[in-house]
Amino acid sequence: MHLPVAVIGAGPFGLSTAAHLRALGIPVRVFGDPMVSWRDHMPAGMLLKSTPAATNIDAPQRGHTLVDFCDAAGIPRLVKDDDIIPIETFIAYGDWFQQRLVPELERVRVVSVDRRGSVGPGSASVGFELKLSSGELFTARAVVVATGLSGLAHLPPELAGAAPDGPSPVGPVSHASQHHDLSRFSGKDLMVVGAGQSALETAALATEAGARVRVVVRGRGSVGFGTPPWEQPRFRPQSPFGRAWSLWALCYYPHPYRYLPAQLRHYLVRHVLGPLGAWWLRDRFEGKAEITEVARIIRADAPDRRPVLTVRTDDGRTRQLSADHVIAGTGYRVDIAAMDFLSPELCTELAVSRGTPKLGAGYCSSVPGLYFTGLPAAASYGPVMRFVCGTQFASPRLARHLAASDL
Repeated sequence: MHLPVAVIGAGPFGLSTAAHLRALGIPVRVFGDPMVSWRDHMPAGMLLKSTPAATNIDAPQRGHTLVDFCDAAGIPRLVKDDDIIPIETFIAYGDWFQQRLVPELERVRVVSVDRRGSVGPGSASVGFELKLSSGELFTARAVVVATGLSGLAHLPPELAGAAPDGPSPVGPVSHASQHHDLSRFSGKDLMVVGAGQSALETAALATEAGARVRVVVRGRGSVGFGTPPWEQPRFRPQSPFGRAWSLWALCYYPHPYRYLPAQLRHYLVRHVLGPLGAWWLRDRFEGKAEITEVARIIRADAPDRRPVLTVRTDDGRTRQLSADHVIAGTGYRVDIAAMDFLSPELCTELAVSRGTPKLGAGYCSSVPGLYFTGLPAAASYGPVMRFVCGTQFASPRLARHLAASDL
């Protein structure tokens, strides 16, 4: 049987996985718009927090690193830890990688994925049935879900009161992923909720676009920035994320991560390399945006479509903060229920932990032939799966496992 493998998603993890499958001679069909999350859901002018070493999309053969792209494009090489990568350069790198290694990419959407029935009593499954936005139905031997951040934007429940129909760029409350052009807030009062890179860079870009920005964070001293590369300890192992034994282990030895207790795994995913601004963002942020530290946000309302946050301060008092718009820079949360292309029957079969798929060897889920890579794999393989450099570990292992599977 020569059924293809379906790879859903054409970001770094989808493209890298497809390239490795093709190198093993496995028929593959890849669906999605290349680098769409980076192209459409990140702000113009954004700079990547990751270093060049942490930004290579893994390929099965030499010649496809970020440096190789720079050489091919005739632009200065990005190699040092203090080299900063514009998002436009990274998108162009992803497009170049796709054109060279995944040229057969199909720019259609997968509408549904369902398990095909068995061919007889005691027989094995014959794969998955996929429906495309083009109307085509076809059978795949296996399915790799590599949809990145799509559909996983997290809006805390305390902000939902001002956005009963969900976050929207034209409503009172939006998510940071919904803004490509922040110049629309020029001359307006903007509140940004969050203390991570997404929130702080959104605030910096908005102030540079002429907005009056207040950043609302929970906890005193919550706004922090990374240490410049030249100030990091020299006698600790180097990793793509900095010099630390813990980061080195999580980057290069994520194999045993899935055997840790579930509570610890989920904690590490959220807190290792958690909310922190890039070292180079400090000068663009400090003194430009107002910071309001609160004990917690109680609720959000939107009388006359103008958002008002009710917060509790550290001294126990209640205070109201208002603006023309609120942007939630509150990150992403994996939830199988948000992957609406998976049939209800498949979702019922999947073993999950706090909404994330439980993955075994080779990134395979509890449903044989259904694989997850990228952010949905972080709860099983660690924080490295939140970053592009995670492709170096994930893609070859997933491809080899799938090639060896009797599907």
